[in-house]
Amino acid sequence: MSWIDIYTSFTSMQSGIDNAIRTGTRPALDVLHLIFDKAFYILLFIAVFVSVSYLLISIYAMLFHRKKQESMEFNAEKAPFVTVQIPTFNELAAIRCAKACLEFDYPKDSYEVIIGDDSNKKEISQKLDAFASQHSMVKITRRGSNIGYKAGNLNHMLKYSNGEILVLFDSDFVPQADFLQRIVTPFMHDKQYAAVQARWKFSNPNQNLVSVLGSTIVSVFHHLTLPFIYRKKVSFLCGSAEAVRKDVLLKLGGWKTGSLTEDIEYSLRLLKNGYKIEYLEDLECEGEVPYVPKDLYKQQMRWAYGVIGSFKEHSLDLIKSRNLSLAEKFYIFLDAEGYFIATLLLMLFLTGALSFITNAPSPIDIPKFAFELGRNILFTSGLILASIYALAKTKNAKKTFAMVASSFSYGLLVTYYVNVGIFKVLTNKPMKWFMLNKNSNAE
Repeated sequence: MSWIDIYTSFTSMQSGIDNAIRTGTRPALDVLHLIFDKAFYILLFIAVFVSVSYLLISIYAMLFHRKKQESMEFNAEKAPFVTVQIPTFNELAAIRCAKACLEFDYPKDSYEVIIGDDSNKKEISQKLDAFASQHSMVKITRRGSNIGYKAGNLNHMLKYSNGEILVLFDSDFVPQADFLQRIVTPFMHDKQYAAVQARWKFSNPNQNLVSVLGSTIVSVFHHLTLPFIYRKKVSFLCGSAEAVRKDVLLKLGGWKTGSLTEDIEYSLRLLKNGYKIEYLEDLECEGEVPYVPKDLYKQQMRWAYGVIGSFKEHSLDLIKSRNLSLAEKFYIFLDAEGYFIATLLLMLFLTGALSFITNAPSPIDIPKFAFELGRNILFTSGLILASIYALAKTKNAKKTFAMVASSFSYGLLVTYYVNVGIFKVLTNKPMKWFMLNKNSNAE
């Protein structure tokens, strides 16, 4: 369908409406059918365009694979003091994360580890205290509540952080020994870097169909979307396995308390103010992905709420910013394309269903219906193909069938919950932070 076809559709729709009114034959349903039918095909055209964009990004990634990032030299004598922050809420996994941090091959007198304990379970806090008492480099901070969620916790931890650089981990992440050296090094070579993000990988991507889908969603972002926009001079923080300059964070007002995606919100503030964010494609850190269906739904709903809310808050400033080129602004907004797809798919389903319901009664042409359904799925399969590429990049190509099966089962409900998150934030409805089940919290 071309733009000429869209114009023709509008013309045909108007002509059909006029004819239905004139003849008086099923006027209301005929008019509605024409509206829904034409709306469906217009949305389908947009979906095809978006699908092709993912396909082109995948082809770009395959044909123009980035060479291994140049290794910048780490000078231990000039190493900045670093505070490693692990915000947690009723999570024993924080101990495993902290243990890994104590093994960093970074000068031991040049970093500290803080566990920000927002737990409301005394037994968890007691175990965190016992662990900290055995390690002089580890200290615990507490607020007595989890007001403001993770962002509120991080702001409280700032008061006790002595580091020039802050390195943040969600409690389920387990960094390698060389992680701290490698994520801090860019700050030592370029004062313009205000933040550095490492690539995520997962410890349980193949646990079940839910984890296959959840890991694929994030892998598409980390292996396709983020590297693509990074090549265009734009990047984002992801909430864990990240590092920020403390002085810049304080200058910009700290983390936004109550934000459900404080990483994206802070990234947008950095970008619109002209700061640089580095993305280290060659530095990976392992975490967990949801394996319980309701956890995946809640996670994706929360992310949608937080991301769209952040763009809603900062879009005008980003558009007006003189620190960004027109191309950079385009690629910044490309980051939210995944949520646009979710809304687009919902609208396609609704308009398609309403077009079918309001159509004049007639025998269903099964072969035609099957052909058109298959054609539409094929034309909008760019994201599925991108997902297959992401699976190959993470050495999980054998899970392609499982990913497709999960996408057309659990994925449909993910789409619904993402739209719930988007609707809530656009209508200024509140949303709470959700605690997710994690394998690493088991004793």
